[in-house]
Amino acid sequence: MANIFIYPTTSFILFDLVNRFGHKPLTVTTQIRDLVTNLSVDSPPLNITQEDPKKGLKYAAIEVPAGIRGRMSLIGPLIEISDAAIIVQNAPANFGCSGCNRTNELSKFLIRSKLEKKYILEIKYPETKEQAEFFVNSIFNFLNNIKNEMNK
Repeated sequence: MANIFIYPTTSFILFDLVNRFGHKPLTVTTQIRDLVTNLSVDSPPLNITQEDPKKGLKYAAIEVPAGIRGRMSLIGPLIEISDAAIIVQNAPANFGCSGCNRTNELSKFLIRSKLEKKYILEIKYPETKEQAEFFVNSIFNFLNNIKNEMNK
């Protein structure tokens, strides 16, 4: 089982596809669930610990807006443990919104910098039934190739 970084990082459709094909989807929603259910969170409206803002500084400078650093404190650790990634281009907001284009660009840059090209599937969001079939088949083939690569 590989750790698959998903972009957009909140896509339930990608989460489900990756999970169904036997891999671990890396998403912000699981990170947030862990934060919200963690007893060390002292301020439920904020859902952060004192260490969380410091994590974001590892991925974005102090001059970068706080929202980007906050998002990167969740996304950065996922990128670090990823074995592969699926990046959906031109996806509408209801497919999975990450909330900030600068965070999105930084996330894609970091994942492309970390992984070899063969471990990244970049695919356009489908707009027709034929494209949707191609979309799912491409993801299936990519994940099978990752599984085969890991079993070597």
